[in-house]
Amino acid sequence: MQQPVARRAIQTIIREHQQLSAVINGMMRFVDSLDTSAHAPGPMVMRAMLYYIREYPEKVHHPKEDKYLFMRLRLRTNELDDVIDELESQHVQGEARVQSLERGLMQYEVDGDSAIPELRKMVEEYAAFYGNHRRLEEEVVLPAALRCLTTAGWIELDEAFGANRDPFDSRELETDLDHLYSMIVNTMPDQVA
Repeated sequence: MQQPVARRAIQTIIREHQQLSAVINGMMRFVDSLDTSAHAPGPMVMRAMLYYIREYPEKVHHPKEDKYLFMRLRLRTNELDDVIDELESQHVQGEARVQSLERGLMQYEVDGDSAIPELRKMVEEYAAFYGNHRRLEEEVVLPAALRCLTTAGWIELDEAFGANRDPFDSRELETDLDHLYSMIVNTMPDQVA
């Protein structure tokens, strides 16, 4: 029988996926608000969202999936090799996509309304890209991990995902990123007028 402690890593992974999804939804609302609301948030809100994605999912969450979850699964089975290859490739692509979004936001800041369609397209593509990524992890990889990993593997995963997660070994940065996430979620209106 699976010990509850062995699922702590999965709970953390899913919670972090939900947080990233909320930020991406905020990005979608941001671009929607640019041409539909007189009170659209300033570009700094979108910049904060991109910073959050670059500093947390890209530098902390994804590297831990690669190093611990995917590596452990590769040691236990080869049935997921193609899926894991694809997910690792998506981790690399995600960083490049965030850089493109930053450039798109800058273009909007320089060119104004004429840059909105391209920025919207980039955000929509990123949202679709991430939705597929999340689906592969949650519907394919995590169930396989529950089937295949040993108790020792779960202990390592729980320690890795339950440990201090910030990339600079500073609890203050993790707290800052948690505050940034709260600010992002609370700044975006629930509905765009």
